[in-house]
Amino acid sequence: MKLETGTVRRLRVAREVPPNGYFLSDGEREVLLHYSEIVGDRPEPGDTVSVFLYHDTEDRLAATMKEPHIRLGEMAELEVADVHPRFGCFLEMGLGRQLLLPIGELPEWQELFPQKGDRVFVTLAHDKQGRLTAKLAGERELAPLAFPAPSGWRNQWIEARVYKSLKNATFVLCDGGVLGFGAIGMIHENERTRPLRLGEQVKARVTFVREDGRVNLSMRPAKHVGQVEDSDRILAFLQDRPTGSMPYSDETPADIIMSKFGISKGAFKRALGKLMKDGLVEQQGSWTKLKADRPASSSADTDQGSTE
Repeated sequence: MKLETGTVRRLRVAREVPPNGYFLSDGEREVLLHYSEIVGDRPEPGDTVSVFLYHDTEDRLAATMKEPHIRLGEMAELEVADVHPRFGCFLEMGLGRQLLLPIGELPEWQELFPQKGDRVFVTLAHDKQGRLTAKLAGERELAPLAFPAPSGWRNQWIEARVYKSLKNATFVLCDGGVLGFGAIGMIHENERTRPLRLGEQVKARVTFVREDGRVNLSMRPAKHVGQVEDSDRILAFLQDRPTGSMPYSDETPADIIMSKFGISKGAFKRALGKLMKDGLVEQQGSWTKLKADRPASSSADTDQGSTE
């Protein structure tokens, strides 16, 4: 078996070469184990040691006795140590050196790039030059390890990690806890309150458990709860306006509603409907305004204030 970076091998200590370290051998090829890469007591010539193989800063084959977080062909969840706008992300791999997740593996839009401290699911591979590189793990790698979500998850709020971030949908791995590795889920763009970046940890509500065990999620509360929160937000917005009115109504385009209030047009219309039913607001053409004779006990008139 040839000496290949990314793998763990048991090699014989051939000789010591001060002040550098030891040369290890598989009987055909030698590789340097630097003194700084030794864990525990120093070996003696003739001993056999277990080492992880990698390329050093000068692209020479080298060995370390430190335990990596990931090996060649394996998948792991690694922490983002740094982000470079042209090169990609640098990931912690447990060796005191970092692993590159190339820019080509990242989302098309830079706003969806991971940030330092996020965690991404990756596999360890070789690039065209034979150097170690990370590749994003997708459904092919995650699905065999995932479990079907139980039906009891519906309407439960759970933690999830983003493994694919697109403009129109976000794909996540839901935290399995004691149940195991995790369950695969999707958050549609209409169910997001903001764009979600790759590697981000998000809390979301399970809205539907599919027959295949995957789940649909939402970052929004259930409609009956969200309607109250949305109506309070709109009412507070109107009360902050000097005229008590705003140029938004049922006729306002969905993209403007989303950018102004962070909710879908459907949620906006439901909230307005509640406010009108409660006698708090009225619509005049494309405008919405506070009613002069509205009840004094409205939620926005209390000490609770805005929910924002």
